[in-house]
Amino acid sequence: MHDLFTDNAAQIVAAGFFVGVIVGVTGMGGGALMTPALIFLGVGHTSAIVTADLTAAAVYKTGGALVHSKHGSPNFHLAGWLIAGSVPMAFLGPHLVSWVVDEGDVEDLLKMCIGFALLVAASTYAIRLYIQLVRVRTGHLAADDNPTIRPIPTMLVGALGGLLVGITSVGSGSVIMVVLLILYPTLSALKLVGTDLVQAVPLVLAAAISNIMVNGLDWGITLPLILGSVPGTLIGARFAAKVPQSVIRRGIVIVLTMSGVALLDKAGWAPLGAGEDDTHPVLIGVIGLVMLVVVPVVWGFLRKRQGLPMFGAPTVAELEGSKKG
Repeated sequence: MHDLFTDNAAQIVAAGFFVGVIVGVTGMGGGALMTPALIFLGVGHTSAIVTADLTAAAVYKTGGALVHSKHGSPNFHLAGWLIAGSVPMAFLGPHLVSWVVDEGDVEDLLKMCIGFALLVAASTYAIRLYIQLVRVRTGHLAADDNPTIRPIPTMLVGALGGLLVGITSVGSGSVIMVVLLILYPTLSALKLVGTDLVQAVPLVLAAAISNIMVNGLDWGITLPLILGSVPGTLIGARFAAKVPQSVIRRGIVIVLTMSGVALLDKAGWAPLGAGEDDTHPVLIGVIGLVMLVVVPVVWGFLRKRQGLPMFGAPTVAELEGSKKG
């Protein structure tokens, strides 16, 4: 029993609950927030954390998907094509790493892959928001929650996302959903959250099974993670349609960027070069502060390129709201 409930159990439960609420509300940020949080808490090896996170995600995303299914929000046709691409690649990912990477290098490689995946997750959200601004500005934003499905691009999105999730646990609720927002811009935010949660269940299940086969399963991390994340996701999903998501998502982008740089630093990525499992906390803090100041200014210049004032309508919250339905 002591092996199942370690001294870190309370921290893991709290982290699981907090991230679970965010996943339920926004449909993004599960592995992208959970995995780095557990790495920085120091609860286990990176490979064990990735496996535990994927195993817990298979449980809490199932709960979130069930709640969204009752509200009729998923597009099951779209989810089916995503699953066709994502599941095989999610299963392949961990085996691919074990085949081509020396065992002693796996930990640093995983941290580096996760770090880059977090930066990709942050950047795709920013790109999606800019595309949304262009569509609102040009008036090309007709609502259609049942668009014509594009099988090949959708399967490719699933395949790339599946490989990313299988290796890093990041992407099932951040990268994939943001790319879907670009590929199917007329879908409402609620519809996309529901669809992403439905496709994420078999995706993370395949990734979890493959990682368990390669790395084994640490129940001391997994069980507390499930105990915290399942109720968090259920609570978040019930309030998804009522909670203004723009502020949360902007906060997630800053956290993802800081976490991504911190993990690259921790892995000893050459341009940062800390090595020895060290980080530069001042550097990470400065990056967060710079984003708080610089990102709104950059956003203002992007607005000017569309013939809009640097600040004002449509605001980020209005852009997010324009996809709600």
